[in-house]
Amino acid sequence: MVPEHPDTPVGETTALALKILVAGGFGVGKTTLVGAVSEIRPLRTEELLSEAGRTVDDTEGVDRKVTTTVAMDFGRITIRAGLSLYLFGTPGQDRFWFLWDELAQGALGAVVLADTRRLEDCFPAVDYFEHRKIPFVVAVNCFAGARQHDADDVCRALDLDLGTPVVLCDARERDSGKEVLIRLVEYAGRMHTARLLDSVG
Repeated sequence: MVPEHPDTPVGETTALALKILVAGGFGVGKTTLVGAVSEIRPLRTEELLSEAGRTVDDTEGVDRKVTTTVAMDFGRITIRAGLSLYLFGTPGQDRFWFLWDELAQGALGAVVLADTRRLEDCFPAVDYFEHRKIPFVVAVNCFAGARQHDADDVCRALDLDLGTPVVLCDARERDSGKEVLIRLVEYAGRMHTARLLDSVG
């Protein structure tokens, strides 16, 4: 959490920028979500999928995908006056996970995007954030033609810690993505407050 304008005169409201990660499996919609909600032109590090890469990456279920994120996506959204979120979309393939530790430094929390057709693809992201005690929400990207599951079913299937929010969304829609981010900020705020109270209690 860093002020956007550290030299703001005393007495004026300081703008706060919070770092959020957008994670999940390959082809789940991370780049789409960042692009849909960002109020600036998002920075993308996409490369074309090569034939050599197809032998390494599991493209089953996303066979029409032609590009992949190789470093990160970056976007920004203002939630309200004085509060902005900096969004960092992580690469989804195993071979790029070494970047996650760097991207996670200083993050308030994370969104784990899930596709119920390939729910197992988000297990590594869930494990990553649980082990590092980084608050996260699971956002189920409701793809056309995919069987619909309610939030409780997804929570049980992923064996999430009690209280971890699961929300349904459409990563293409700005309002839907913004709602996911608001839920994350609220949840992460509660988690950080509870930890602070535990540490002084």
